[in-house]
Amino acid sequence: MAIATTSPSSSAFKGNAIDVKLPFFREARLMQMKLNLFLSTSPLNRFRLSVKSLKYEAVLDDEVEKIRRLQNGPDVRGVALKGEKGRLVDFTPPVVEAIAESFGDWLTSKVENENGRSAEDVKVSMGRDPRISGPSLKAALAAGLGRAGCLVFDMGLATTPACFMSTVLAPFQYDASVMITASHLPYTRNGLKFFTRRGGLTAPEVEEICDKAARKYANRQAKVSTALSNPPSKVDFMSTYAQYLRDIIKQRINHPTHYDTPLHGFQIIVNAGNGSGGFFTWDVLDKLGADTFGSLHLKPDGMFPNHIPNPEDETAMALTRAAVLENSADLGIVFDTDVDRSGIVDGEGNPINGDKLIALMSAIVLREHPGTTIVTDARTSIALSRFITSREGHHCLYRVGYRNVIDKGIQLNKDGIETHLMMETSGHGALKENYFLDDGAYMVVKIIIEMVRMKLSGSSEGIGSLIRDLEEPPESIELRLNVLSEPRHAKANAIQAVEAFQAFVQEGKLEGWQLDECGDCWVSEGCLVDKNDTPAPVDAHMYRVKVWDEEHGEHGWLHLRQSIHNPNIAVNIQSLVPGGCQSMARVLRDKFLIASGMDKILDISQIDKEMEEEGNGSDPVSGAIKVSERVAIRTGEVEGVTASGYEEKFGGEAGKDEISRGNEGTVKREKTIRKKNVPEK
Repeated sequence: MAIATTSPSSSAFKGNAIDVKLPFFREARLMQMKLNLFLSTSPLNRFRLSVKSLKYEAVLDDEVEKIRRLQNGPDVRGVALKGEKGRLVDFTPPVVEAIAESFGDWLTSKVENENGRSAEDVKVSMGRDPRISGPSLKAALAAGLGRAGCLVFDMGLATTPACFMSTVLAPFQYDASVMITASHLPYTRNGLKFFTRRGGLTAPEVEEICDKAARKYANRQAKVSTALSNPPSKVDFMSTYAQYLRDIIKQRINHPTHYDTPLHGFQIIVNAGNGSGGFFTWDVLDKLGADTFGSLHLKPDGMFPNHIPNPEDETAMALTRAAVLENSADLGIVFDTDVDRSGIVDGEGNPINGDKLIALMSAIVLREHPGTTIVTDARTSIALSRFITSREGHHCLYRVGYRNVIDKGIQLNKDGIETHLMMETSGHGALKENYFLDDGAYMVVKIIIEMVRMKLSGSSEGIGSLIRDLEEPPESIELRLNVLSEPRHAKANAIQAVEAFQAFVQEGKLEGWQLDECGDCWVSEGCLVDKNDTPAPVDAHMYRVKVWDEEHGEHGWLHLRQSIHNPNIAVNIQSLVPGGCQSMARVLRDKFLIASGMDKILDISQIDKEMEEEGNGSDPVSGAIKVSERVAIRTGEVEGVTASGYEEKFGGEAGKDEISRGNEGTVKREKTIRKKNVPEK
């Protein structure tokens, strides 16, 4: 229906595909109002409006869920650039602005309520690593903080520990700080880390911020604000932070002949991996007299062209080791991108990371604080526990996650249990003396001080001699079981699988497997919950079991956890006897995953692959006849066996299914004893 007019003064009403044009005189206006009322109240229109509303709500919920999925424990991480197969860009400037505004709102509310201060002068610093997505995300971060009424200070290229230190070191002492980084992840990723003067935010706090940001983003869907009422002020904080580290080294070494250059005569090589760690070379070591010739990848490059900046990366450690040996250096240092983690290579070329780094730091800290408690995540070895207790220290195993480990140390100190060191196997390490901050540079400072003290005392031994008696486990593997579901359901399915595992163990369905109790730190039920008056919130579900049999006694452990970074379950296994990891992996697969039906929601091909790579002979622990024969055939690693022959052996359709199954993912292996030579893949 249409009512036409030649009058130039007309209005248009469009609804339900009906175009209504009316002249502006009284009768026409009344007719238009009646028509609009009729259309708005008709059953058909109400139905259409309802459908539109449902569609909008669905879109809104989807956008909200996307933001929520960016949370990774106490951090926020996502894909900032195109280039990853199967991953869409989800960490955009508008997303960052919404998260920054929500953080600013959260912060100003805290300042007003806890300190009684006006929210008008809340100050926030921000820094970034060299990633090429950093500048655009930094503009969005400043816009969001500004929208929340915060005064923003731009530190430029910085490190994560420096961001926190900007909240405590005079004259800066900002109310909070945000670091733009995705740590060791590929150049396409980026993220945010949040700090206040009390330390890093907890996972529940970040979850609250992301939830509010999701609503802001979904309702606004706006571009990044370009007009800022208070543009960020540029500040040089990194020079102050470097001076802080230099002063600690000078004061604690207190060199008898050259106080200001205590590192004179030492050659120290730094591998910054093209991340933010180069400053430690020219602003700390060089100014203290060290020879840093031979250092690697100091120039910041957000594409990370040489290797992943990660002290756990084999290439990074191998290149650093080669440089140390070639230059006869005293020490090699490997930083991750944002310098909250580190690893070292001693003067003999021995890589020191993971359990070895924890042992080295434990040896140093226990010299200074005899009898102290040391908190680690529950993936550390039995040998490390023996190493710590042999030096009269106490070892507290706790939940995986650097924030979990650090917060456990803080809680123990509040409960009157002296705890000076908290470390995760990934290299995150915090000390009570340094604000409970996980700082890779400060960790190295402690090691350098001890190295110089040893030489001044007349010792000819290198820093590696402090862990000479640390035993290495014969076998250690890490597996990843991808969750087979849509991303929005991955977390729930992962939790379901982890809790089903706990039930199987408790019900005695896995013979010789028992939930590990961590003893003195009041953590039980496989390192999942605190047994005290103030239990910490659970950010990821996980359990650790100890494994024993009549022949070997207690010979290993298995740790199974829901990943907070990716839609998968991480499985860490360690054995004191050859073949033990293989045996535990098989029991996990056959007697739990398949028996419980969890193989329907988890991709178990990683375990299949591990079985194949360990060889096709009998298992010395379990006595099993063969290992994953089907995987060897489907991957073409057994000559002379065809698909049809496989179908005959295992059944037609089953055989086809096994051959067609994918075999994606990664396996991390750290073995010193192998049953046969199998090339790494």
